[in-house]
Amino acid sequence: MRNYITYVSLVLSVFISNHLLAQQTYSNNTYPLTDFRSPLDIEPPALAGSFGELRSNHFHSGIDFRTNQRIGYPVYAPADGFISRLRVQNSGFGLALYINHPNGYTTVYGHLSRFNPKIAQIVKNIQYKKTSYEIDEFPSSDLIPVRKGEVIAYTGNTGSSGGPHLHFEIRDSKTEATINPQLLGISIPDNIPPTIHAMYVYRLNGKPFNEFTPKQYFQVAGSSGNYKLNQVSTINLSGEVGFGIVVNDRHNGASGNNGAYSIELAVDGNTVYTSALERFTFDNSKAINSHIDYPTYVRTKQSIQKSFVDPGNPLQIYFNLVNSGRITFNDGKTHPVKYTITDARGNKSTLAFNVLADTKAVINTPELPVGTNFPYNKQNEFSQEDVKVILPKGTLYNDLNFIYKKTAKPQQNAFSSIHHIHNNLTPLHTGFELWIKADSTIIKHQNKALIVNSNRSSQGGYFENGWVKTKPRNFSSFFIAIDTVAPNIIPVNIANGKNMKGISKMSFRISDGLSGIKSFNGYIDGKWVLMEFDTKTASLWHEFDERTGAGKHTLELLVVDMKDNTKRYAIEFYR
Repeated sequence: MRNYITYVSLVLSVFISNHLLAQQTYSNNTYPLTDFRSPLDIEPPALAGSFGELRSNHFHSGIDFRTNQRIGYPVYAPADGFISRLRVQNSGFGLALYINHPNGYTTVYGHLSRFNPKIAQIVKNIQYKKTSYEIDEFPSSDLIPVRKGEVIAYTGNTGSSGGPHLHFEIRDSKTEATINPQLLGISIPDNIPPTIHAMYVYRLNGKPFNEFTPKQYFQVAGSSGNYKLNQVSTINLSGEVGFGIVVNDRHNGASGNNGAYSIELAVDGNTVYTSALERFTFDNSKAINSHIDYPTYVRTKQSIQKSFVDPGNPLQIYFNLVNSGRITFNDGKTHPVKYTITDARGNKSTLAFNVLADTKAVINTPELPVGTNFPYNKQNEFSQEDVKVILPKGTLYNDLNFIYKKTAKPQQNAFSSIHHIHNNLTPLHTGFELWIKADSTIIKHQNKALIVNSNRSSQGGYFENGWVKTKPRNFSSFFIAIDTVAPNIIPVNIANGKNMKGISKMSFRISDGLSGIKSFNGYIDGKWVLMEFDTKTASLWHEFDERTGAGKHTLELLVVDMKDNTKRYAIEFYR
């Protein structure tokens, strides 16, 4: 009996210690470690994307389970609960489910290929009731209860997915903040420390960070968790500086290059900066562009994580900050500096070097061009006779030296001058208001007017009192254009008079050249039928069901763009 108790104690000790590896939190939050099972039975589990991984304009909000480049694996409810949200999108998560659990958390499943039969029928009924493919419904708690281990759906590649996988999230049900699933016992085999690729020094010189901030690149050498600067061990610096680092992380097996969990920077043995991707809110996710060196990302697509925090950065992922991570070296002494990079399983990598505070090692910030000062903590406005720019408070991460200029309008499909609104190297947290005054020649096409950027990509917009108004998400160069051209419809497997007996679905390709597709609706024999759409392939289709029996039928397909230009496709076919 004593040996048995000892064995059980040992097993429990190993189990608990293995799970505690996933509790590397810097906040006061604690999470349940045993409530949830994995949503998949693919062994061993492997990730194509980690929580908080750096993506374009956002942090990755969950973990992406690899599915062997296939769709159709069963997805299991990880705990008891009820389906709290049913969502179908052309892009985004595609087919998605949300489950509320009694422990106060919500699990999310994205890019599904299909739901289980019961849920699929409920979704289809809603789509027909609302005559819409896209739906976002919040069922009552008693409509679709689920049990732990029940099959709720099947993995897929729908929405804005780049390949077959399961996107899985765990959220706080009250705040909807998304949380690192590895902190809640979702175990991913991992004994590999993060990889450190490069280190940068930014000469901040007491000024706001921007594309003019001088920076220096340092090569890094090492492996297995131990790194050093290549060829140098001491850096000579003077004045106020910030550091930046390039890192990623791999898990065991087939996992790809994913993001690391935490970055800690210490000077003279004292922590001056920590970032930890424990949880974040979706309305702050775009602040990734403040977390990284955004000008470098725009120019090279390299993600350098800054180890200093901009004053307008709203992210709550930072801890142990001293002077926002800005460090002043002016005492003539040598200071040890150390980076510690940790993954969600507690594997660590370190990069250690020295800094000599050398008053001769000065790199001055270049003089800025003449512009208008926009403080980050206020609403800012800029107006001229034919343009108006309004940046609400909270739009900027740093004070901005705002630059504007105007050039002649393009020769084709343009109804205003080109307005160059600063440049694309400054990130914005929210969109801004842009008004451009239209030429008098637009009078016949006011309801077709919109604003486009220098790539002629639509920014939307509407005509009002001589102005076209919109809310771009980024600075660029803009002018007014019109969209009078209807979308395109290309039938793939159907034609007038064709017998579709034995063919499970009719398929089309649809597209629009400028403003984008607003709606699509199909009618068989005058009655609305469900048309499904995949944005990334521009594929539109209808799967025949009992509503379309044998015999002759009429089909009408209407596709409308954002400026209400309509394309109609009408034929007869047989079943």
